[in-house]
Amino acid sequence: MTIETTPIQDLLIINPTVFEDARGYFFEAYNQEKLAALGVTIDFVQDNQSFSKRGTLRGLHYQNPPYAQTKLVRVLQGEIIDVAVDIRRASPTYGQHFAIRLSAENKKQLLIPHGFAHGFSVISETAVVLYKCDQFYNKASEGGIRFDDPSLNIDWGIDLKDAIVSDKDLVLPGIDGCNSMF
Repeated sequence: MTIETTPIQDLLIINPTVFEDARGYFFEAYNQEKLAALGVTIDFVQDNQSFSKRGTLRGLHYQNPPYAQTKLVRVLQGEIIDVAVDIRRASPTYGQHFAIRLSAENKKQLLIPHGFAHGFSVISETAVVLYKCDQFYNKASEGGIRFDDPSLNIDWGIDLKDAIVSDKDLVLPGIDGCNSMF
């Protein structure tokens, strides 16, 4: 298992060590001891899984303290563009985003700490996404940012006029109007 840094502090890419042979492959998707040895110490308490069709766009979501969530995101089937937006007001990268292709094929994972909004778009026919959280879902603390906020200029890898977006996500404010408490 290796860790890659990103241009945004604390946002990490985790690459598992994959063992392949004639039968297929095996890898440890999560190993608390190995991550701790690499400096990542998080106690995950909840796993979430979603199935989505091509063109689905979910996000950008976050939870405010004290219910803020660190997420470890991976794709079990298909391919997505996974996006994290820095909403830590004191951060030098506030308002900047990082996007990465996560797929069942590349097996990469994105570790998104507290203080980030998260979303993804599906660029394969379908995708199954699994993410671990270090805090339970709390509706009263949730917040979000509009996926097409022009100040963020996110390339979701899909035509936004055809995106499949929830009614809830369509009414989210831009980053300037979000209720981030970070």
